[in-house]
Amino acid sequence: MFGAAAEAHPHVWITAKSELIYAPDGTITGVRHAWTFDDMFSSYALQGIEAKTKGAYTREELAPLAQTNVESLKEYAYFTFARGDGKKQRFNEPVDYFLEYRDTALTLHFTLPLKTPFKAKELSLEVFDPTYFIDFQYADKEPVKLVGASADCKMQFQRPNDGSAAAQKLGEQNFLDGGAGNFGMMFANKILVECP
Repeated sequence: MFGAAAEAHPHVWITAKSELIYAPDGTITGVRHAWTFDDMFSSYALQGIEAKTKGAYTREELAPLAQTNVESLKEYAYFTFARGDGKKQRFNEPVDYFLEYRDTALTLHFTLPLKTPFKAKELSLEVFDPTYFIDFQYADKEPVKLVGASADCKMQFQRPNDGSAAAQKLGEQNFLDGGAGNFGMMFANKILVECP
C-alpha cells in the first residue's frame, strides 16, 4: 500500500506523533506512533470499504486496512530507525495497531516493541522514508513524548531542514535510476534522548 517508484517529491504526507516507551527500570521498550495521512491518501485508502454509517468508519470496519498498512511497513523497517549508545537497534512487528477516521483523515496508531529492550545513556531515533515517497512532518503540538522515562532524561527533537533545493539539484532522473536511495535522510526527524 505504501510502496511505489521513488521520485524527487513526496506523494503521501503524514503528520506524526511519537511516544518513546520506558519501563520502570529505565529500559527503553518501544515506540508508539500515531500517523495521520493527508486527505487525498485517506480517501484513496478508504475506497471499497463499506461503512454502516456514511462518512464514519469504526475501528472494526478499518481493521483489515490497518493490518495491510502495518504488514506493508515491514519492508521499510517501519520508517523508524533507532540507535542505543551508537548501536543499531531492531524492532519486532507492530502490536496494538488500529486505524481511526476523523475529520476526513485516517490515523494509523501502532506500537513498535524493540526486539531487545535496552538501557542507553543516549538514544537516537529517526523517522523518515529513505525514498522520500512519504513526507513525515511531526505535529506542531506535542510531537514527541517520553512515557515512563526518568525525570533526569533530556530530549531534543530536530525537524528536518527544507531539502527542496537539493531535490531539484538531484533531479528526477537520479530517483528513477535508483541513484538517490538515501535521499530521504535529508528529511529525517531526529529525536535524541540523553539519560544519566
